[in-house]
Amino acid sequence: MFCRVTPVQPIRQLDRTLRLLADRERCVFAVSDLAGAVPGCAQLAVLLSRAEKAGLLKRVCRGIYLYRVPDYPIEHLLFHTAARLRAGEFNYISLETALSDAGVISQVPFNWITLMTSGRSHVVDCGDFGHIEFVHTARRPDHVAGELAYDPDRRLWRASVRLAMRDMRATRRSMDLVDKEALHELV
Repeated sequence: MFCRVTPVQPIRQLDRTLRLLADRERCVFAVSDLAGAVPGCAQLAVLLSRAEKAGLLKRVCRGIYLYRVPDYPIEHLLFHTAARLRAGEFNYISLETALSDAGVISQVPFNWITLMTSGRSHVVDCGDFGHIEFVHTARRPDHVAGELAYDPDRRLWRASVRLAMRDMRATRRSMDLVDKEALHELV
């Protein structure tokens, strides 16, 4: 008597793996992460397209997907995406985003985050989720370490107000929205 094992369809295998592994802390995946969930899948792009159409995954931007889990803080999605996109680079939250969080800038574009990076400058369009602006810096981590604090919720380093202002000047960003009184209190 033969026991026949039915091969699992790749989309079901992906779904099963993500159900087991994904949680509130780990639900933003690069394509390489998803490839590991379905080893040997010859047409990964087709599989991901089908998974998106089936509602299993949501494409955030090129190469990054969100597996929706309950209680995921969607307001952190752009930051988590930035961390996955530039995992091999030195990145930190700065410029308008850091200053807005500190109360030094009252108005910032909705769903637009700014980070300094050792990689190239680039704006990543994340569709309905917003935009990630990477601005190149030649600063080395050891030169700014004292001005950085790790933000565990956003999974990125964050510039102090002083460093964010230096970055604003170095990149010739508009200072029109900076509240001088609030800045003076913090620096």
